[in-house]
Amino acid sequence: MSFWLPVYTLWNRELVRFYRDRSRLIGALTPPIVFWFLIGSGLGESFRVPGAQEGMSFLQYFFAGTLVLIVLFTSIFATISIIEDRREGFLQSVLVAPTPRLAIVLGKVLGASTVGFLQGLTFLILAPVAGLEATAWGYAGAMATLALCSVGLTGLGFSLAWKLDSTQGFHAVMNLFLIPMWMLSGALFPVATAPHWLGVIIRLNPVSYAVAALQRSLLPGQETLLIASFGGCMGGLAVFAAAMLVLSVVIASARDAR
Repeated sequence: MSFWLPVYTLWNRELVRFYRDRSRLIGALTPPIVFWFLIGSGLGESFRVPGAQEGMSFLQYFFAGTLVLIVLFTSIFATISIIEDRREGFLQSVLVAPTPRLAIVLGKVLGASTVGFLQGLTFLILAPVAGLEATAWGYAGAMATLALCSVGLTGLGFSLAWKLDSTQGFHAVMNLFLIPMWMLSGALFPVATAPHWLGVIIRLNPVSYAVAALQRSLLPGQETLLIASFGGCMGGLAVFAAAMLVLSVVIASARDAR
């Protein structure tokens, strides 16, 4: 109980803070949906994928990338609370308590990850509206992908936020890391149409495996869009999430919040 009570307390605090702040709720969910509709509608007629099944629209292809974008936006809004907690003195109070750093990291990361997962799940419900005919196993695979992706991206955001002192610097660094990671993940264009050097970057990008796993779950039969099997994608995401959790614990243990 001495370990899991602070984990639960910090986890619950992240959920309550996020859903009480309507601006964060709207800011994390609305822009990706607008991007999905506007970009998907604008590129719908000109989008072609070599070897893809006839009739697949860009709105359908871009759906998986939008899910990841929602998780990305949520991780930015959620992990920025670390800087706010430091400024208000709450984080210092937590650090001086007899609580392991692992419990603090798990509480913050799992809380923000849960928010990201629930936000992504809200958009996933719209899959039939986009014309996606996934099976029950496909939706289960998409949910598992969202969970791992949320943990990985939130862990990365936590690692960056712990070292920064201003929200302006945090947004600049997050845009430097996360936006390019999303753009080079196959969310906007498949690896089959990318130049060779760009295809190498896409395959090395951990976010690419989240997009590919969602495409495999929600677009069955579109083998040309994918960079690995579903099991391979989930394995890559699991390694990414575990690595980000370990990195968060190491950074939190090495440097106290000011």
